[in-house]
Amino acid sequence: MRVCMVVNSIKTEGDHYTTTLLAQKLHNRKHDVFYIGVEDLSYYPEGCVGGRAVQADPKTYRTTSSYLEAVKSNFSKKQKITTADIDILFLRNDPAEEDKSRAWARVAGISFGQMAIEDGVIVLNDAYGLSRALNKMYFQQFPKEVRPETLISRNKMEINDFFLENGENIILKPLFGSGGKSVFQVNKDNVKNLNQMIEAISSDGYVVAQEYLSESEKGDTRVYLMNGNMMLHKGKYAALQRVNPSGDIRSNLHVGGTAQPAVITDEIVQIASIVRPYLIRDGIFFAGLDIIGSKLIEINVFSPGGFYSACRLENTDFTELIIQSLQHKVYLKSVYQGKLTNNILAIL
Repeated sequence: MRVCMVVNSIKTEGDHYTTTLLAQKLHNRKHDVFYIGVEDLSYYPEGCVGGRAVQADPKTYRTTSSYLEAVKSNFSKKQKITTADIDILFLRNDPAEEDKSRAWARVAGISFGQMAIEDGVIVLNDAYGLSRALNKMYFQQFPKEVRPETLISRNKMEINDFFLENGENIILKPLFGSGGKSVFQVNKDNVKNLNQMIEAISSDGYVVAQEYLSESEKGDTRVYLMNGNMMLHKGKYAALQRVNPSGDIRSNLHVGGTAQPAVITDEIVQIASIVRPYLIRDGIFFAGLDIIGSKLIEINVFSPGGFYSACRLENTDFTELIIQSLQHKVYLKSVYQGKLTNNILAIL
């Protein structure tokens, strides 16, 4: 199996990234794994997608850090590949991670991914489905029963009214963003700064205002779904509890949150089942759900992180499930000889 990982930038990939873990496991199982940063994607005159890719040397790597070091050490040895050279194009770049200087990169993975689908390559997650999920407006498509009360606006008066209607305790965050950036809690103690918070967020777009969930003081639970289902392997769920650092409302691991084993409740299972139909509709092969109590607060369909920690905490290699599913998709594509759309293959 030949898999190409599309990332924001090879140079900024980390040892414990989900992409790194999956790529290392694939490589050690003798699959061909390529890395391409969005800046190295190309559409060639002969009518196909490709780019300048990097591979690790063909040997077994004991750790993700040694594997990633090998990938980066070969950065100067980029090789031209096209869709004819791969079976799967895995879109792992996060548009929200791109700053204003690289605004062109935000939709690059999606745009080239759509063309790769036309070339007959399996693209995960489905590039057309991802185009619907470019910002948190996608989240509002899910049933209201699983979402916090939410307002999306740039109007200070409307946001202030929402603040008063929700017990003078709300969360503000950008419509286009991820990783806990520019996320604020507004309550009676700091309401005097509400306008400044709105201005800070709205300088880059719309503001998302959500009701404050008291259970958030304990952090949130990230649950991973594959092919629309919660990942269950050897009796364990791929999930983790992300606990907030002291004095911070954010539980994201890269801003100081800590990972602990998750407790899978009936509410979490119910939320996953409600979200499932839309993920199937959009060909979302791999997704991360962030849940507080009985509410879904975020859904990451671009590059769900924390998977390394979930494997470690549960002492279970959940990448086995992903690799088996990827192999199954390649098999189905070959036996159906182009009769299955990418959207369908993505969630089978």
